[in-house]
This record gives sequence, structure tokens and C-alpha cells, in this order.
Amino acid sequence: MTFRRRDRETVALARSALAALALAAGLVISAPSRADDTTVVSVVIENHRFTPSEIHVPAKKPATLEIENKDATAEEFDSSALKVEKVIAGHSKGSVHLRPLDPGSYRFKGEYHEETARGVVIAE
Repeated sequence: MTFRRRDRETVALARSALAALALAAGLVISAPSRADDTTVVSVVIENHRFTPSEIHVPAKKPATLEIENKDATAEEFDSSALKVEKVIAGHSKGSVHLRPLDPGSYRFKGEYHEETARGVVIAE
């Protein structure tokens, strides 16, 4: 009986050790992908306008737009050039992840207020 209990304890300990190792390996493996020089740009939607409306990001590197919508109504960040659509609810925040871009200009708009919510991402 004692042998079986030790067996179960050994198996449980081995599983815990493997889980800890897997977690540590996952953190090590994911660390480079989080520290991949992603540029983060803060963008605000207010009065149905994007600020800044001209966003500069490094070419050939991923970027993230952290968008805060200060308006009471939702807005959709929409860009066929960037291949992105993201609805940001009123009084909330959202993130738009951009793939590494070739040098150039990429227009975007607010789908719900196209007349005022416009901008461009410039990869350089």
C-alpha cells in the first residue's frame, strides 16, 4: 500500500515538474515574439476624428494601434489597404495589429463617420 501511495506521489510530482517546465519553456519561447520591436501607437477617436490622423510606423516591422474611443458612439477602424476592420465601442478601447508593412502610405477611415474620421498610416 505504501508503494502505491509513493507511486502516485511520484507521478503527481513528475506531472507538476513537467507542467512547470512547459510553462517556463512557453514563456521563454513567447518572450522573443512579444519583444519583437513592435511599435505601439496611441490613437484617440474624439468628435468622430482620429488623432493623430497621420501615423508613422517603421517599415517591415509589426505595429499595434491602441485606439481609445472617447465618443459615446461606436466607430469602425476600416482600411482595405491595411486589410483591417475593427469596431471600437463608444467610451472604450481596442487594439489594431498591423502586419509588417512595405514602405508607403495606407489610408484608413471611420466606417460610421467617413466624412470626418480619416487618416493614413505611413510606413517608412
